[in-house]
Amino acid sequence: MKSNYNYKSTSLLTLVAAVSAIGLSTQAMSDQYSDASKKWLDNEFTKSTLSRAEQERELQWFREAAKEFRGMDINVVSETITTHEYESKVLAKAFSEITGINVNHDLIGEGDVVEKLQTQMQSDRNIYDGWINDSDLIGTHFRYGKVVPISDMMKDEKTTLPTLDLDDFIGLSFTTGPDGVIYQLPDQQFANLYWFRADWFERPELKQQFKAKYGYELGVPINWSAYEDIAAFFSNDVKTIDGERVYGHMDYGKKDPSLGWRFTDAWFSMAGAGDKGIPNGVPVDEWGIRVDGCRPVGSSVSRGGATNGPAAVYATTKYVDWLRAYAPPEAQGMTFGEAGPVPGQGNVAQQIFWYTAFTAALTEPSLPVVNEDGTPKWRMAPSPKGPYWEEGMKLGYQDTGSWTFLKSTPEKRRKAAWLYAQFTVSKTVSLKKTLVGLTPIRESDINSPEMTAAAPKLGGLVEFYRSPARLQWSPTGTNVPDYPKLAQLWWQYVAEAASGESTPQQALDGLAKAQDKMLRRLERSKVQGECGPKLNPQQDPQFWLNQPGSPKAKLANEKPQGQTISYSELLKSWEQ
Repeated sequence: MKSNYNYKSTSLLTLVAAVSAIGLSTQAMSDQYSDASKKWLDNEFTKSTLSRAEQERELQWFREAAKEFRGMDINVVSETITTHEYESKVLAKAFSEITGINVNHDLIGEGDVVEKLQTQMQSDRNIYDGWINDSDLIGTHFRYGKVVPISDMMKDEKTTLPTLDLDDFIGLSFTTGPDGVIYQLPDQQFANLYWFRADWFERPELKQQFKAKYGYELGVPINWSAYEDIAAFFSNDVKTIDGERVYGHMDYGKKDPSLGWRFTDAWFSMAGAGDKGIPNGVPVDEWGIRVDGCRPVGSSVSRGGATNGPAAVYATTKYVDWLRAYAPPEAQGMTFGEAGPVPGQGNVAQQIFWYTAFTAALTEPSLPVVNEDGTPKWRMAPSPKGPYWEEGMKLGYQDTGSWTFLKSTPEKRRKAAWLYAQFTVSKTVSLKKTLVGLTPIRESDINSPEMTAAAPKLGGLVEFYRSPARLQWSPTGTNVPDYPKLAQLWWQYVAEAASGESTPQQALDGLAKAQDKMLRRLERSKVQGECGPKLNPQQDPQFWLNQPGSPKAKLANEKPQGQTISYSELLKSWEQ
C-alpha cells in the first residue's frame, strides 16, 4: 500500500509540474510575442494614423488570430518595387516575430508574377499562398472563378481584422467586379503622370524664348500639342543647359514585354481613344475592346472596337515620332527598367509617361535633379490630353498591386497568408510603408500630418493624391477578359511600329486582328461563362466610325493650338 501511495504521489507531483511547465511555457510564449509587438512599435511603426493604444490593440488581435497558424511557413510573392522590398525585408520579419507565422515574401519581375499566377490558375497546383497581383487582372479573375474573393475571405470573422476599414482604401473600385464582388485587396498604388524640370521652366530667358516662338507661355502642358512644342523647343532650340546636352522628351522603345505596358497602361486613353466612363470607358475601354453588357465583342473597328482606330493610330504615331525626334538616341534601345532612372541624371526636360513609383528614387540627395535642401528641382502634374479626349474620360493609368488568393491554395495556408496581407495594409503599419515606398492606399494616410510634412520633397505626389483629379487615373478594367493572354500580344506589335518595320496603322491592324483571334478562342472554349467573349460580325469600319462615341473618326486637325498652365495655378485648381 505504501509503495503504491508513493507512486501515485510522485505521478501527481510530476503531472502538476508538467502542467505548471506548460503554463510557464505558454506564458513565456505569450510574453515573447507581446515583447516583439512592443519592440516593433517602439522602433519601426512610430508613425501611424492610430494612437499607440490603438496600435497595441491591433497587434494584439493579430497575435490572437495567429495562434492556430503558429509555426507555419507561408510563401507569398510580388513584383520588385520599393514598397514590396520594404514588405519583404521589414514587414515579413515583423509579422513573423509578432505572430509566430514565418513568411517568405519573394520578389520577382512583374512578368514572372503574371506567368506563375497563370500557371497556378491553369494547373491548380499551389505555387504561392498569396499573391500581390495587379488589379489589371480584375477582368480575368471575375470570369474564371479561380480566385477566392476578398468579399468571401472576410466572411470568416476570426481571421478578418476588425479595423481593416475597407472604406478607407482609395482603390477599392479597381478591385471590384461588375458583380459588385471585391476580388482583390489594394496593397500599393502609383500613377503614370507628367514629369518636368520646374527649375528650367521658370528660367526667364527660356520662358521668353518659348513665348516668342510659340505665342503662349512655357508651362505645364494641358494638351499633347503643347507637349510636342515643348519637346521640340528643348531638343532643337535650347539644346544645352549649363553646358550639358538636354532633351525635351524621354521614353523607351526596345522590343521587350515592358513595351506592352507602355501602351496597355492607358496610352490610348490619354489620347482619347476610348469612351467616357470612370474608372474605365463604356462600352469601349482604353485597350479598344468593346463590350456588350459584360461580354467582350471585339477589338477591331470592323467589330466596333477601337484598337486600330484613328485615335489609337494617332497615339502610336506620336509615340514613335517623339521617341525618334526628341528623346536621347539611346532611348530607342532601352527597356522600361533601363529608361526609368534617366530623368534623374539631369538632362531631360519633361516626360509625358512617368510612373510615380520612381518618386522615391528621384528624391536621392546625390542626384543633379535634387536641391541641396532635399527639395526636388522637378515636379509631377496631370498628364496632358490628346485631341480625341473628352470630358468624362479617364486620363491615365494607376497601378494597383493587390492581394489575390486562389482556390487552389489549401485553406489553412490561404488564411495564414490572409493574416499577413492584412498586416501589410493595417493602419498600424500602412503610413510608415507609404512614407517608404510612396505608393499610398489609404485616405487616412494621404491626409495625415506626416504626409503634409513630407509633401515639399515629393514634387506634387501628395497634392495629386489629395485632389479629385486622381479619380481619372485607373488600372485596366473588366473589358479585358484574359489579361495574361492578351497583354503578351501588345509588345510584339508595338515593337514593329517602334522599329519602323511597320507603320502605326499596320501594326495596330495586326494587333486588333490578333486580339480578336484570342477573343474568338476564349469564346469557343466557353470557360468564362456568360461574361465570356462573343464577337460581333465584321462590318464596314465606317459603320462604326459614324456611330457616337468610340471608335472615333479621324479628326481634320490632330494638332490644335498648344495650351499650358502655370504649376501654381494647377495646384490651386486641385484645391478647388
